Amino acid sequence: MTNRLPSVWTEPLLLGTGLSKVFDDFFGDFHNVGLDVASSFGHSDIYEKDNNLVIETELPGAKKEDVSIKVENDTLHISGEMKRNEEVKEDNYFRMGRRYGSFQRTFPLPSDLANKKSIKAHFEDGVLKVIIPLKESIKEKEQPIEVKIQ
Repeated sequence: MTNRLPSVWTEPLLLGTGLSKVFDDFFGDFHNVGLDVASSFGHSDIYEKDNNLVIETELPGAKKEDVSIKVENDTLHISGEMKRNEEVKEDNYFRMGRRYGSFQRTFPLPSDLANKKSIKAHFEDGVLKVIIPLKESIKEKEQPIEVKIQ
C-alpha cells in the first residue's frame, strides 16, 4: 500500500501546476504562430591564441558598416543595427523568425593585461572577430590559490 500526500501538500494551492500550465500554454502558442522567443543574436566564443584575447561574435544579417566597436572603462562594447533588406508587408508573412533592430553586447577586458590601443577587428561571413593583444598570457598568469580548511 502506497501512502500518498494530499495534492495540497505537494502543490500548495495548486500554484505549481496551474502556473506551469499557464506558462506552457502561453509560450506554446508562440511556436504555433511562428515566432521565436529566444534571440539568435550575438553568440560568442572567447579564447586566447598567440598572446591575443580573441572574441568571435555571430552577427547574422548584419553589415560591417552597421556595427560599432568601442572600449570604455575596461569594457568592450559591440553595438549596431540589423536592418531589413526588402519591403514586405507584415500581413504577407507566414513566419518572422529573424531578428531586426538595435543590438548591444559587452565584454569585460582584463584591465592590467589588455593592450587596448592595439585592438583590431575583422568582419566576414556574419562573424565579427575582435583581436585584443595581451601584455602577457592570461592562462600563464593564472596561479591557483590554495585555501586551507580550518
